[in-house]
Amino acid sequence: MIILRKLSLAPRLVGARIRGCQKHTLPDLPYDYSALEPVISAEIMQLHHSKHHQTYINNLNVAEEKLAEAKAKSDISTVIALAPALKFNGGGHINHSIFWKNLSPDGGEPQGELLTAINRDFGSLDGLKSQLSAATVAIQGSGWGWLGYNKQKKILQIATCPNQDPLEATTGLIPLFGIDVWEHAYYLQYKNVRPDYVNAIWKVANWKDIITRFNAAQ
Repeated sequence: MIILRKLSLAPRLVGARIRGCQKHTLPDLPYDYSALEPVISAEIMQLHHSKHHQTYINNLNVAEEKLAEAKAKSDISTVIALAPALKFNGGGHINHSIFWKNLSPDGGEPQGELLTAINRDFGSLDGLKSQLSAATVAIQGSGWGWLGYNKQKKILQIATCPNQDPLEATTGLIPLFGIDVWEHAYYLQYKNVRPDYVNAIWKVANWKDIITRFNAAQ
C-alpha cells in the first residue's frame, strides 16, 4: 500500500554548506502523490519523486563535492572528468524541479499573452499539443520534450533534449513546459505505449505555472 502524504505548497531547494559546496535537497511536491490520478498513478509519482529525483540530487551533491576538492587542488583533469556527471545529475535535478511544478490537478487553461503567443506560433492550442506531443513521442530512448521561449526571437519553440540535458543550457530556450519520457515516468502505468502517456499528460498541465514562466521569460 502506498502511503500518501500532503506536502508543503511551496516547493523549495534547501541549501547547506558542505566542504564549501551548497548541498541540494529534494523539493516538496505542491500536491499529494495521488493528486494526478488517473493520468499519473500515485505509485509512479512516489517512485519518480522520492527515488529517481532523489538519486539525481545525491549524485549531484557527490559530484560537486569532488569538484570543490579538485579545484582546491588545482586538479584540472578531475575537474574536466566530472563534467558529464555534473551535466547529467544537475540536469536531472533542474528538469524534475520544473516538471513537478508544471503539473497540477487543477492547472487552469492558457490565457492572456501566452494564449496569444500559442495561437501565433502554433495556430492554436491544439496545434501546440499536437506538435509537442509528436516531437516528444519521437524521442529515441530517454529524454524530454519541451515548450520553450526564444528570448532573442520572442517566439515559442518546441525542442527535445536527450537524457537529462537541461533545455536552457543546451539550446538557449527558456523552459516553460516539459514532458519527461524516461520510462520511469510512465512505464508502470502505460507500459510501452508512450503516446498514451504523452497525450494524457496535457490533462494535468499546470497552465498557471506555464503562464508565470512565460511572463518571467519575456
